[in-house]
Amino acid sequence: MSARYTAARTSVRTAGIMVLFTMAFTALMSGTFELTRPAIEASALEGKMRLIREVLPPSSYDNVLLEDSVALGPTPELGLDQGGHVFRARLAGQPAALVMEVVAPDGYAGRIQLVMAVGVDGRVSGVRVTGHRETPGLGDYIDPNKDRNKSQPWIGQFTGVSFTDVGLDKWKVKRDGGIFAYRSGATISARAVTNATARAVDYAIRQRDALFAVQAGGRL
Repeated sequence: MSARYTAARTSVRTAGIMVLFTMAFTALMSGTFELTRPAIEASALEGKMRLIREVLPPSSYDNVLLEDSVALGPTPELGLDQGGHVFRARLAGQPAALVMEVVAPDGYAGRIQLVMAVGVDGRVSGVRVTGHRETPGLGDYIDPNKDRNKSQPWIGQFTGVSFTDVGLDKWKVKRDGGIFAYRSGATISARAVTNATARAVDYAIRQRDALFAVQAGGRL
């Protein structure tokens, strides 16, 4: 038997073993994913609900919130270039609040992602930052998890406020002639979030009836 034949046979055998190994590994990973997928999905849903509970008290609605949503196309008012979702809260069958994904495109270090809830009366229930790249220790106080003032985090000043209390022309940081506080040295971060919440409240008021009229899972 020639050395060339032996080498070829060895190569074929090695290739076959590698193929079998790859197939077995793929099957194992696929099976593992299928087994763990329910737990992963449940964890993701719980994460969403945990965040929603921070901006909207559970006592203010009684529907299955994550199943009552509307898909949005590109929505400049909310900073959603690629679209997003609005979740609709209802109490005893009646509209109660809108939970919205919002983006402030003009943070100091780029986009600031938010989630906020606005009641049907136009009053803010809560605002939370879900993603940002603002300067640590300076502009990241917009995130209550990073804010050193744990008793009165900066983001909390929007809770309970509506255009009835603060007109659109005053829904700005104090440096711009508005009423909302900011921290020295990090005005841009506060300005971006404040202006984004103003646009979102205005959108929620103007589009409230249309958003609640769309069938669950539909698109506006």
